[in-house]
Amino acid sequence: MGKMRVLAAILSIVAADEASAERTLAEGKALFEQHCAICHGNDARGRGTAAHSLDTKPADLTKIAARREGVWPMLEIMSIIDGYTKQFNPREQMPIIPEVTGGRKINFDTGNGIVTPAPVRLLALVEYLEAIQSPRPERYVP
Repeated sequence: MGKMRVLAAILSIVAADEASAERTLAEGKALFEQHCAICHGNDARGRGTAAHSLDTKPADLTKIAARREGVWPMLEIMSIIDGYTKQFNPREQMPIIPEVTGGRKINFDTGNGIVTPAPVRLLALVEYLEAIQSPRPERYVP
């Protein structure tokens, strides 16, 4: 009977993690639709209703990893969105969105052993962008 309780506890933790991941992706998708789709399009392929008025065509966000030979560069994408370092931002018209970069923060492991506070909504948006990559990333870098 003790093993069954342990198994049930493990299954509930796994289910809670999956539900949390689904909520994170749903939040990321909602943020994308609210703040990014106007330029990048609902399908994230760079054909939003405002795309024609921009000096630089918005990127196809479903091909980020493909343009980087299958690598998903999480910190680079976070930096483009949050505007912290403009070195990765090739477009002057890419806005910084306080609704994404502000708010509650959680400790985030950057992948190189450094844990730093990061906005929850920024992480949700970047995780959504990772989820829509076509083809799926083959490798990951911080």
